[in-house]
Amino acid sequence: MKFESYERSKSIPNVIVDGTANQATVLTLSHWRQSGTPEPLLADTSAEIVFNYLDSPKYHVDVPAVSNNHFDEDGLVGVFSLINPEFAIRHRELLISVATAGDFGVVRDPLAAKIVFTLNAFADAERSPLPKHLFKLRYPEHAAALYEELIRRLPDFVEKTDGYETLWRDENDSWKASEALCDSQKVVIEENTDLDLAIVRIPENIADCHPFAIHSRTKCSRLIYLRGKRVEFQYRYEGWVRLATRRPLLRVDMDALTEELNREDATSGKWIFEREVGISPRLYREGSSSILNAADVVSKIEHHLRTAPAAWNPYE
Repeated sequence: MKFESYERSKSIPNVIVDGTANQATVLTLSHWRQSGTPEPLLADTSAEIVFNYLDSPKYHVDVPAVSNNHFDEDGLVGVFSLINPEFAIRHRELLISVATAGDFGVVRDPLAAKIVFTLNAFADAERSPLPKHLFKLRYPEHAAALYEELIRRLPDFVEKTDGYETLWRDENDSWKASEALCDSQKVVIEENTDLDLAIVRIPENIADCHPFAIHSRTKCSRLIYLRGKRVEFQYRYEGWVRLATRRPLLRVDMDALTEELNREDATSGKWIFEREVGISPRLYREGSSSILNAADVVSKIEHHLRTAPAAWNPYE
């Protein structure tokens, strides 16, 4: 089995990992909604679904190609593991940790975080050691090029992680600094488990807090970030996919609340919601500062989450 671009795979019998089947797909191994993945293979990440497939000969298919319609860490680990099962099985837990950190921002292994930061650097046009022309390609060709380049490099990232320190060091330092802020309670996380909601309080003098530090401390799939008068709501990626180990509360549409906030906050700024069908959509204020009290905005968000009907169900 070898990797083929998603476009080329449409004419070749294939397995799709972490994405959407096409007309030539024989089997899909994905945690996406309605993927058609066999029920016994389901897991939280597509990478772990691939390992379940490798463990289950009765589901094996004999096809020449594996592909995906987008590039990310979970997809890379899954595709790589189908092509290189012996290496992947030897490093199974670490590779699943890479996929978990990449998709959900949850760190199980500090080494996995460094590998994710390395992959982030390779996929970033400004920092990547890859040829610059790859970042000028159309997205389908760009994603395929990243797979082709990084499938062959992934064993080195796993076994010689320290050799890539110049690529992972800055983001790793940022993550560690954020861990220290949380450990010292300068950044505080308050959970409302009934609403599957965590409120993250960040002092105004702190520029940012790395999502790995937040996501690794709470399982809540809904987040409110409070920084002074600024309020930002976000759905985590866990609420978009079909998890196997737990079910986050279903997402609700925030359009009605967005309209309400804009009516009450009629200044030159604007409240924007990125839609519940997005991977990690946000509700946030763009432009001038809000004239609304932050605590009132939080109360409105909580009320809306409690009363609005579900608008996205990955378990259909």
